[in-house]
Amino acid sequence: MGGRQTGRPTLEEVAARAGVGRGTVSRVINGSSRVSEQAKEAVGRAIAELGYVPNRAARALAGSRTDAVALVVPETEARLAEPYFLDIIRGVSAELAAADMQLLLTLIRTEQERQRFEQYLAAQRVDGVLLVSVHRDDPLPDQVRALGLPAVLNGRRSPQEPVAYVDSDNVGAGRSAVAHLAGRGRCRIATITGPLDMDAARGRLAGYRQGLAEAGLPADELLVATGDFTEDGGRRAMRELLAQCSDLDAVFAASDLMAVGALAVLRASGLDVPGDVALVGVDDSPVARHLDPPLTSVRQPIEEMGRTMAGLLLRQIAGEDVEPSHLVLPTELVVRKSS
Repeated sequence: MGGRQTGRPTLEEVAARAGVGRGTVSRVINGSSRVSEQAKEAVGRAIAELGYVPNRAARALAGSRTDAVALVVPETEARLAEPYFLDIIRGVSAELAAADMQLLLTLIRTEQERQRFEQYLAAQRVDGVLLVSVHRDDPLPDQVRALGLPAVLNGRRSPQEPVAYVDSDNVGAGRSAVAHLAGRGRCRIATITGPLDMDAARGRLAGYRQGLAEAGLPADELLVATGDFTEDGGRRAMRELLAQCSDLDAVFAASDLMAVGALAVLRASGLDVPGDVALVGVDDSPVARHLDPPLTSVRQPIEEMGRTMAGLLLRQIAGEDVEPSHLVLPTELVVRKSS
């Protein structure tokens, strides 16, 4: 033992000493019933001999596991009423309920609320954190990790994201929307982006530009307006586009809600959808099906993303996932009368 230079014993060292796999060690530590008595005894001896007490096990042994998970939405209450967030919550809630875990929904709107939440986490009142709608400069995921808590993001802050995340194919969403519009003969295709400090918005914009290039259409920055994923943001951006490019004949809005705002402005301007201007959104939310005309939209598997996020987090809490998982789920274009 005196020759060991690795410092604090690792899970792998416990597994090697016990003669079992690291997954078996994780199951023993987390009290799983799917382990033989022989394996439990071997792991117990190895833990005692090596002095291995992981943070998660220490909390469990101290009786301080909370069986609770925080879902953090760094937005306003109004955003919570949007179909996207409701579907994420539905998926997360279903997965956690099946594991008999409590869901704590947390809104963070100010710096004071963020600091208060950090104090709550530091007191070890939850076993893990799910974060939705993260922006590029959001420090909270790193602060959660610094506290030693498992974390999973809905989306990522950048392509170099170190924290586990579940996302949809945002680039593919933009590319398929433009390919569809170009295939219908549209050649002045505009886009309303989401906030560009969010990777989802940047990905959909990149997909839009790729779609133009693949269709042999020139890129024109006057056909790009920045929104914020809200209906009001869609209205503002659509007015901007019409003022700059009155000859546009199609719009790819990076969310269904922005498409709703864009449709209202197009109609108020005397333009017919899809006769004069074709329109495509993203999300395939219920609002897309109930618009007049029904909205063509790129479907994201939103509820599935919520379930997958919660599943990844539960595996982290159980000690089964060491390396961050980065999952990207496919999207699908749903064609309706708006295009």
